[in-house]
Amino acid sequence: MLLTRILTAVAGIPFILACIYSGNIPFYVMMFIISSLCVQEYLMISKKYNPHTAVSLAMAAAFFVFLYFFKDFPADKVIVSAIVMIFVLFGIEIFGENPTFCIGRISSSFLGAFFIPLALMHMVYIRNLHGGMKLVFFIFIVIWILDTMAYAFGKALGKHKLANNISPNKTLEGAIAGIVFGVLAAVACRCTFMSNILTLQNAIILGLVIAVSGQFSDLAESLIKRDGNVKDSGKVVPGHGGVFDRFDSYLFTAPIAYYVLQILK
Repeated sequence: MLLTRILTAVAGIPFILACIYSGNIPFYVMMFIISSLCVQEYLMISKKYNPHTAVSLAMAAAFFVFLYFFKDFPADKVIVSAIVMIFVLFGIEIFGENPTFCIGRISSSFLGAFFIPLALMHMVYIRNLHGGMKLVFFIFIVIWILDTMAYAFGKALGKHKLANNISPNKTLEGAIAGIVFGVLAAVACRCTFMSNILTLQNAIILGLVIAVSGQFSDLAESLIKRDGNVKDSGKVVPGHGGVFDRFDSYLFTAPIAYYVLQILK
């Protein structure tokens, strides 16, 4: 199991780094694929609510493309997109044959079609900022470090459960270690290749934000999986579970980091 995880990381990390380095379009395509796979896995987890899978996937893909052509993030257009999605989903139910449990179908379908693409698209928005390539590297590195150290310290020293009803293996000690090493990773990134992008103070702030929001995002996905009674979101990534499992940390991290960067600049 450990060997499989290591081999997958050895193969996957260089590919991700290459997409980040290659420019906005390759990175956008990568995030589009990741978003689509995350939505698909989320809908599988939510199958007890009978979401409109095909419709939700189609709307998620269309929404991700739509967001790319409005890089300045126009809030009114996002609101209109949400209204259109809800209109479509209600239309399907109104003209359907069975109105029972329609709230669950509409809600689960909308969450997949709207929130996941919107959240992950913020990684593309960050890539489009001044110094965006380095900022994306920064976020990926901080998350990878904090995830690894939270897991390691949680296994070795963890005694107090962080959210026992949602994720019994996560501990308070692991979470604190993740925050500490996340901030240290942010400082290390700033000192090695981010000195012309972030001040030391801003790097610490951003590292802290990523460390907290990343772990919160992970718990949010654990909550969804617990409701769906599954351990992993899928089997696409050997040794790691699903794509949603690997990129859950970005659900809240990406949008929060984007707006924190807007405040700090």
